[in-house]
Amino acid sequence: MRLRALAKINLGLDVVRKREDGYHEVRMIMQTIKMYDQLDMQKIKQPGIRLQTNLPYLPVNENNLVYKASKLLMDEFGIREGLTIDLKKVIPVAAGMAGGSSDAAAAMMGVNKIFGLGLSRRDLMQRATAIGADVPYCILRGTALAEGIGERLTELSPMPQGYVLIGKPGVSVSTKFVYGNLNAAGLASHPDIDGMIAALEARDFYGVASRLENVLENVTIPAYPVIADIKQKMRDWGAVNALMSGSGPTVFGLFDDREKAEYAHTRLKKSRLVRQSFLTTFYNNGGRHE
Repeated sequence: MRLRALAKINLGLDVVRKREDGYHEVRMIMQTIKMYDQLDMQKIKQPGIRLQTNLPYLPVNENNLVYKASKLLMDEFGIREGLTIDLKKVIPVAAGMAGGSSDAAAAMMGVNKIFGLGLSRRDLMQRATAIGADVPYCILRGTALAEGIGERLTELSPMPQGYVLIGKPGVSVSTKFVYGNLNAAGLASHPDIDGMIAALEARDFYGVASRLENVLENVTIPAYPVIADIKQKMRDWGAVNALMSGSGPTVFGLFDDREKAEYAHTRLKKSRLVRQSFLTTFYNNGGRHE
């Protein structure tokens, strides 16, 4: 069975407060894009999970979310047969695009189908929280408001179509570092999440794009100024707006015209500001799920 694990970007990311348990309470708008890792999964008679990837530095044991997510369901349902998983990574690693979480989500959906577990999407989402805060969203997909630590999800009107330019510089950012250095109580401004939701309902591409904001930039950009440089260049080359996704360092630019987007992509690749770049569009599933 072949599955696609789709990447996400954050159209808006706000941190409401730091909780007593050390976690940060967030309010963010998540959007799936047409960029994906590929999982080839197959049932085998021998017990256990055999995982391999195209990136030699990734773990292939319980330290990999794909392995962990598959084992969670197989243990719960007492599955005695085994599973082989071939994971082909395309989504940049440690990039703020939920690549690992999306891989885990795809693995859960695959195990559910391969072994005929009969779990609904909601059933899978409930179990996915044990793997990671972003995994339930990666099962849901589309456009959604995420609250709490990211596990409380509300489906939103789909993002009007446009073009998305992705640029990842040659740095890696620790999510723990970013949240650990964020002064949630001292933020000077907060994203207009409610205004963005209204713009989505009105199918107003420019209304959404004009409200792009991510409070984590307050920490990540001073540590990695190249992020600000990429954002500015994307705007200079025709983006309606640009933003860092998640805790970074990936930057995305929103374009209303394919020619502008392709021109910007060409310039970005030649700029040496990024190590990886992709041009894609939004993935929307119409807000209807089982």
